[in-house]
Amino acid sequence: MSETMRAVSPRAWGAPEVLTLVEVDRPEPGLTEILVRVRAAGVNPVDWKVRANGPIGPVGDPPILGYDVSGTVEAVGPGVTLFAPGDEVFGMPRFPEQAGGYAEFVTAPARRFVRKPTDIDHVQAAALPLAALTAWQSLVDTAGLRAGQRVLIHAAAGGVGHLAVQIAKARGAYVIGTARTEKHDFLRGLGADEVIDYSRVDFTEAVRDVDVVLDAFGGDYGTRSLGVLRRGGHLVTLPSGDDLPPAATAEAAGVRSGWTVVEPDSAGLLAIARLVEEGKLRAEVDTVLPLEEAAKAHAYGELGRTRGKIVLTV
Repeated sequence: MSETMRAVSPRAWGAPEVLTLVEVDRPEPGLTEILVRVRAAGVNPVDWKVRANGPIGPVGDPPILGYDVSGTVEAVGPGVTLFAPGDEVFGMPRFPEQAGGYAEFVTAPARRFVRKPTDIDHVQAAALPLAALTAWQSLVDTAGLRAGQRVLIHAAAGGVGHLAVQIAKARGAYVIGTARTEKHDFLRGLGADEVIDYSRVDFTEAVRDVDVVLDAFGGDYGTRSLGVLRRGGHLVTLPSGDDLPPAATAEAAGVRSGWTVVEPDSAGLLAIARLVEEGKLRAEVDTVLPLEEAAKAHAYGELGRTRGKIVLTV
C-alpha cells in the first residue's frame, strides 16, 4: 500500500476558496530524480493566476500548485550522484509543468535543485527560486546587464523586483526603482540609487538615459518605458507578451524588447546561491503561513500589497 502525504489542490479553477487540503499518494523518485521532504514553499503570482484561470502546463490528478521548494532530500533515484539523503536543497523544479510544491513531498530531476546556503533557513530559501531566477535570467542572460549601466526596475518592491534590485547592484549597475513612497526606505536599504513613487510622479519625466528596463508591472509601462531608454537599450517585460510595445515602435526607438518567461536553471540557481553566501542577496519575506492556509496566502497576494514574498511552511 502506498504511503500518503498532505497537499493543497484546487477543487476547480477559481477563487482562493477552491484550494483544499487533500491526502494523496506520496511520489517516488524515478531515474535521476530525488524525493524532497518540503519544509517551505514559496507563493508566486503565477500560482494564483493558475488557480484562477487553469494550468499553464501539464498537471497531475489531482493538480497540486507551487513551484518554489526548499527542503531535505529524503531519497534518491537511480543514477543520482549530486545529492544524498539528508542534504538540504532548494529549487524551482519542472516549471511550467506541475512541480507540486504545496505538498509534504516533491520529486523532480536532481539538477533542478542546488544546495541551500547554510546561513539562510528554509523559509528564506523557498522565497528565492522563481523570483530570483526571473530577475537573473532577465537582467543577466537576456539584457546582459554590465557594471556602470543604468537600470530601471518597475514594481521594485515586489517579489521579483526587490531581488532584481539586489542582483543589479551586485552587477555594478546604477539602479532606479518605482514603488510607493512607503516602500522607498526598504528599497534604498537594498541598494537602490533612486526611487520614484509611480503614483505621484510620471517616471517618463523623471528618468532618462537608461540601458535596461525590467517591467514587472505590465499594462502600458513597457510602451511608456521606450522613451527613457537609450538607443541600443533593452526592455524586458515579464507579465505578458501582450504588454510589449509594438515591434515597429520599439525598432523606431532603437530599442530591443522582449517577453521573458522563467526556466528551470541550475547554473542560475548556483549563481543566486553564491550571491546569498556573499551577503549580496536576500529575500524579503512579507508573510509566513502554514500549508493549510494556502487560500489565505492567495487572497492576500492578490491584493498586490506585499513587500517581497509570501511563504507556506510545511
